[in-house]
Amino acid sequence: MAEVLSQQEIDLLLNKVKSGEEQNAPQTNDKEAMLFDFRLPNRISKNQLRTIRNINENFAESFASFLVSKLQCVVNLSVTSIDQIYYSEYILSVSNPACLYTFEIKNTDIKGILELNSDLAFVLVDRLLGGNGAGTKQSTVITMIEQKVLLSIAERIMIDLRKSWQTVDNYEFRIERFESDIDFAQITSQSESVLLITFEIMIGEKNYMMNLCFATFAFDKILSKLTSQNLSSVRHTKYAGTTSSEILTNHLYKTFLPIVVEFGTAKISMRQLFELESGDIIKLDTMIGEEQTIKVGTKPLFFGRSGNLNGKKAIKLTRKFETDSK
Repeated sequence: MAEVLSQQEIDLLLNKVKSGEEQNAPQTNDKEAMLFDFRLPNRISKNQLRTIRNINENFAESFASFLVSKLQCVVNLSVTSIDQIYYSEYILSVSNPACLYTFEIKNTDIKGILELNSDLAFVLVDRLLGGNGAGTKQSTVITMIEQKVLLSIAERIMIDLRKSWQTVDNYEFRIERFESDIDFAQITSQSESVLLITFEIMIGEKNYMMNLCFATFAFDKILSKLTSQNLSSVRHTKYAGTTSSEILTNHLYKTFLPIVVEFGTAKISMRQLFELESGDIIKLDTMIGEEQTIKVGTKPLFFGRSGNLNGKKAIKLTRKFETDSK
């Protein structure tokens, strides 16, 4: 039975509080209470989020390389955050008009939204059409021509997403349509949770934002494949059971290298070069019986002798090229 304080003990405690004596009492180290929304359960665990971050970092690296080649400028792309929020919260964060491309993962119920910041969209259009990205536009509406230009970027993003997600399975990402109003890009109900992946794109000295929003209600099949076996590896499923050395060696075996046979050299004047006609003979500085230099790429590696084999011109390797051979 709980102890009941007498009136005298209650009065004594009240007097101590008024006099400030109880203020010096040692404070307890109770942790601050954290709010928890029972309506929004975390469908994705921390380990799975870590794997998703690794996948999207691989995507960021691949897509940044594409932008560098297309825009001909310095581009850095990084993952800034991965959050699970309500779809209604995401809707409120999108500007109007916006640059949105809805997409789906083929043969699944998963749908998503690719959101390009309006400033980013105009910079991409300007640079892809030959500008320097410093142009200004009074209207924030994406025109039909600009949509066609940006569609090539969106389709490239789908290709790079497919490559990065091949660590889990062979998913095919496909663009559905362009939307300028988030109200028409409905991928789930507003009370459902979504996975929001935010990227920061630095083009030159300016930063822009890009978002990928996935509806998580159909994400369970993918989450089931993010097992502990996949968490520590970003290797394609077809490379399972092989080492990195074997993979690299296999790729090297399939690499094509240009081979050039140098029969000799000669020096002629510019006037002689312009006066050359069909049938003229240029005298080389090598004899007929001498060995020819064989280059792989631009590097000399072997010596050989030319001849015919089965009615075709051929070169026979005789010895390795030494740096002090000539």
